[in-house]
Amino acid sequence: MREFQSVDLPLGSNTYYLRESFSDLKVILSSLNLKGRKFCVVTDRNVNDLYIMSLKRNLYPEFDFITYVVPAGESEKNLETVHKLYGFLIENNFNRDDILIAFGGGVIGDLTGFCASTYLRGINYIQIPTTLLSAIDSSIGGKTGVDYNGFKNLVGTFYNPLFIYHNVSTLRTLEEIEYNSGLGEVLKTAMILDKSFYVYLHDKYDAILATDNRSTFEMVRRCVFLKDYIVKKDPHDQDIRGILNFGHTIGHAIETLCNYKYPHGNCVARGMKYAILISKNMGYLSETDAEHLLELLELYNFETHIPSNISNTAILEAIKKDKKQGTDGLKFILLDDIGHAFIYPNMSSDDILRGLES
Repeated sequence: MREFQSVDLPLGSNTYYLRESFSDLKVILSSLNLKGRKFCVVTDRNVNDLYIMSLKRNLYPEFDFITYVVPAGESEKNLETVHKLYGFLIENNFNRDDILIAFGGGVIGDLTGFCASTYLRGINYIQIPTTLLSAIDSSIGGKTGVDYNGFKNLVGTFYNPLFIYHNVSTLRTLEEIEYNSGLGEVLKTAMILDKSFYVYLHDKYDAILATDNRSTFEMVRRCVFLKDYIVKKDPHDQDIRGILNFGHTIGHAIETLCNYKYPHGNCVARGMKYAILISKNMGYLSETDAEHLLELLELYNFETHIPSNISNTAILEAIKKDKKQGTDGLKFILLDDIGHAFIYPNMSSDDILRGLES
């Protein structure tokens, strides 16, 4: 296995360590003078079975931890799970000097970050993402949250981890459906922010789909850099950061209506398809550019049709309950070029419906 040079990316509020193992995590913790703190690793059953012993070997004996394991899946990202985690921390006498570690995918990262931000009015936590989706998207930018009554991320906070540590080798044990889910957010990043990255993804799609080491490492590095670029401009999601929701308005509606049957990135890919068509229908995106963007979704084998049991009317109703719905109307993300997105402030239901019917 070829080893690549480690990369340290200074983010807006912390540092992103991109590695090929867990070998220097102990050194980083020591440099932050964290010896003597209690650590609680929050993870799911899948990651626990695969990696908890490797993490323990690389931290012991200087750093030991207790583990809180939840079932895998979006259904665990709710206030009931948060309440149980509070209870576990209280039972183990965790105080404001102690630290949580989010060890897993986006569900674990969001859940742990929300708990850290609210337990004792805030304790420190660390993100160790193990999925592509969490590594390049949800772990960056300080957003935490849980789902409520079927609505995604309706309850949440902004709260940054001490640092993010991504061992890229964990991507090789992902099931294909989970890896591809992360690729949905990768494609989104290129479509809205960087035409040269779009070209890279187009040219390297075979290697990326095969989880080639060099291509995967470079793909993650570019995504982290681009997301942080936007987060630094708009840390609390009041303005330009909204473009990161490209494909999410319709994607979240499909995700909710399907009761999370399909992974997040796959639903975002469906949403991107219709956002591209709406951009073209409204005259912002050329026919040629729309075709190129849709071709990229096809190259990465994304299913972009809306499931047959979901009506366009149901999607519109779900969109009306979206958290991006403001007093002045729905903020919808459109493209006017490959690599450039903008926020359309008051999208009409008719324009969305025309896109869905395209």
